[in-house]
Amino acid sequence: MDKRLGLLRQKLSEHELSGFLIPHTDEHQSEYTPSYAERLAWITGFDGSAGFGVVTKIAAAVFVDGRYTIQAKTQVDGLLFSKHKLDQKSIEDWLFNNTEQGGIIGYDPWLHSKTWLKTLAKKLSEKNIVLKALKVNPIDDIWSERPVPSKAKVNVHKDKYSGEKSSCKRKRIAIEIKAKKADALVITSLDSIAWLLNIRGTDVDCTPLVLSFAILYGSGKLDFFMDVDKMNPELEKHLGSFVTHYDKKNFEVALKGLGARGLTVLADPKRSHAAIFEALDIGGAKIIEAADPCQLDKACKNDVELNGARKAHIRDAVAMCRFLCWLDEHGTGGKIDEIKAVNKLYNFRKEVPLFQGNSFDTISGVGPNGAIVHYRVTEKTSLKLKKGMIYLVDSGGQYLDGTTDITRTVPIGAPTKEQCDNFTRVLKGHIAVACACFPVGRTGAHIDTLARKSLWEVGLDYDHGTGHGVGSYLGVHEGPQSISPFSYNVALSPGMILSNEPGYYKAGQYGIRIENLVIVRNSDLEGEGRSMLNFETITMVPISTKLLNVHMMSVEEINWFNTYHSKVREKLFPLLDEKEKKWLVQATEPIIIH
Repeated sequence: MDKRLGLLRQKLSEHELSGFLIPHTDEHQSEYTPSYAERLAWITGFDGSAGFGVVTKIAAAVFVDGRYTIQAKTQVDGLLFSKHKLDQKSIEDWLFNNTEQGGIIGYDPWLHSKTWLKTLAKKLSEKNIVLKALKVNPIDDIWSERPVPSKAKVNVHKDKYSGEKSSCKRKRIAIEIKAKKADALVITSLDSIAWLLNIRGTDVDCTPLVLSFAILYGSGKLDFFMDVDKMNPELEKHLGSFVTHYDKKNFEVALKGLGARGLTVLADPKRSHAAIFEALDIGGAKIIEAADPCQLDKACKNDVELNGARKAHIRDAVAMCRFLCWLDEHGTGGKIDEIKAVNKLYNFRKEVPLFQGNSFDTISGVGPNGAIVHYRVTEKTSLKLKKGMIYLVDSGGQYLDGTTDITRTVPIGAPTKEQCDNFTRVLKGHIAVACACFPVGRTGAHIDTLARKSLWEVGLDYDHGTGHGVGSYLGVHEGPQSISPFSYNVALSPGMILSNEPGYYKAGQYGIRIENLVIVRNSDLEGEGRSMLNFETITMVPISTKLLNVHMMSVEEINWFNTYHSKVREKLFPLLDEKEKKWLVQATEPIIIH
């Protein structure tokens, strides 16, 4: 890393720059950054899914959120980069303090939002520091073996899984474009494009996306920008005459052309990078900044998608139960390590019908590794499962009819009282969310507190949201819906799928998380004429009874737990072999306070 940092600083000198910004993202703001865009990992060694790097002539820093503080400590050389937690040190303040008066900070306009750059520029202006957009990313100049973007085939996502034709979606979004007095919508988010066109691909790890851009017009016609080598006759037929395909390299020119045609254009400032707005400005387009309407429409699944999700979760649960049964039999022998467990689970999943791959890299952490929220096991870090440890496995699958994400925490041998007490507190929060009934219009921020109450009572908490949105054979982390202290802008609506995953992490010792997916649905309850919503849990896998302190649970919580396990047994029992059935019966035995 020292050599790479030296090469980058040499480039800064050539461009007469004081520093350079290195976000963990690509030109589409993809959560799982394609290998060709993993610039932050290449220069710093940090390969978590969220982070930010800054390099100046004399200093360098990496910023991460609470999920990645432990990971950053192990992956980033502290002699080369200072490491900061975002809620304790802002990127803006660090740059302000580590850049000389009148300095110039370079950035790649295809990798930063216009909104954040504006905030940063305002702060830096106090020292007359300016931001400069670069035509070529300097890291790309020095990355000699940089991977090339994928040229994999694009697949048509059939109507029997999508529940709606692409043409119908385009017409509906086109109506929203016209309602906002605009002529066109620029779409840069890959999940929006995949949903809108009913296409899927393998260009991004774990998420079935296609590297592309799109411009949708108020007429319902769409310009589609993708590597010309990826087009095939089946896709061309599927897209039809209302979709015109162009090579991806022509996208910037097309943006400038919108202005030349005198068009009014919608663009999402949170999802479209600064380069998009610069090109539209240069062309003379009138820009209306508004949220990408595909995102909310996509989040509210139709009946076909919801039924597909339910079916996918049952099939996925079979794989999970087979894995947990195997773990119960072999986990205490001292021969199983984290990597072997990952491979075993994958082998069970790949036998499941409609399986397309993992929905994210499996988090398989025992003991201290389980305390790393987004831990990624390697040959170097893999620990053996031993008695007295807690094992946390967070995993999911991509299926043609749905996306799954589940976390289970299990003891290896006999757990301690502390472990049982903290597990039970996490479970109480999980149950509180699962049982929540709330008025229409409430956001995830209103729900989040329910998950933390039992932990807060003894001074504990966790540094991540309680739930994220989940796509329909799309992103395992989907917006705009979420359950967190900060998710106060988007109301939870029927058809949304979210995770319910409170946790607790004792650094250096163990981690606990319990995660099921839920569907937001209309409730039968009405209070004073108010329409109410609640959650339907669709994950069907036993939750460990070996970590419970039942004396901490209320009658209502015990009833929920027993009812949940009764449903799990009913749905999965016919799908398992005899040994697995015996395990399932034991794992779902009702709990009773004597």
